Amino acid sequence: MPGSRKKQRTKALSDFELAELGEGRYALRGDVSFRTAEAILRRSDRLFKGKSEFELDLAGVSRTDSAGLALLLEWMRKAASTGAQIHFANVPEKIQAIAMASDLSEMLQDH
Repeated sequence: MPGSRKKQRTKALSDFELAELGEGRYALRGDVSFRTAEAILRRSDRLFKGKSEFELDLAGVSRTDSAGLALLLEWMRKAASTGAQIHFANVPEKIQAIAMASDLSEMLQDH
């Protein structure tokens, strides 16, 4: 069912927005879940390429799950591997709760 997979990918892209605000600042809005995380990561790879420091504002995230935390951790890993600095603002309470339950909350606090 290749057509149905493409349809799901297109829907996932329309369920979130990763906007560049300028000066290394970005805003992530909408659904950040298992359904959208892969598409968000692909989009962010293009936007963040070559940046040495950036901030992600997550105030507009309307829905999230553990894939949201996994996405933040992946961004942290990629930033560390390139020597970039990454900062998160307005991390949703649900992501913070999952991080705390997973004993990862200290990692997020440093970013």
